[in-house]
Amino acid sequence: MELHHSKHHATYVNSLNSFSEQMGAARDSENVAAQIALQPLINFHGGGHLNHTLFWENLAPKSQGGGGAPGGELARAIEGHWGGLGKLQEEMNKALAGIQGSGWAWVVQDAQTGALGVKTYANQDPVVGQFRPILGIDAWEHAYYLQYENRKAEYFKAIWDVVNWKAAEKRYKTPGSSP
Repeated sequence: MELHHSKHHATYVNSLNSFSEQMGAARDSENVAAQIALQPLINFHGGGHLNHTLFWENLAPKSQGGGGAPGGELARAIEGHWGGLGKLQEEMNKALAGIQGSGWAWVVQDAQTGALGVKTYANQDPVVGQFRPILGIDAWEHAYYLQYENRKAEYFKAIWDVVNWKAAEKRYKTPGSSP
């Protein structure tokens, strides 16, 4: 994970900064075509930065609270929606295994209804708009290949041993509470 953080995430940050500067210049010169051309690059690298920032917050070694089960309102919501953590893990792992190429699986919360769900996003598309990211798992090959090689299902199973549920609980909003 150190290489993942120091190389891949750093590239997203550096590229986002570069493309954001280019976007500013395009706006200043009122170059609409350049602004449109930069949007996918900002989405990809900005999404990569945002997704990875949340991903690192979602992980903790067992000695620092990683693994185990969620608590509080999030635990009750998982129980109510899936019938328990094991069923959520099964659905997430199935979603992760179904990603063709690169992408992410997220436990999301509908910002309008408060309902939880599992959604997959291609490439570095971030969770924005109607949904709030609660917990994301990176299914890009660079997330697991050095340790798990082509055994990504093992990575999907093992990642639950280091999930930082306290971070996920902070992102969860009890339906009906203020934002």
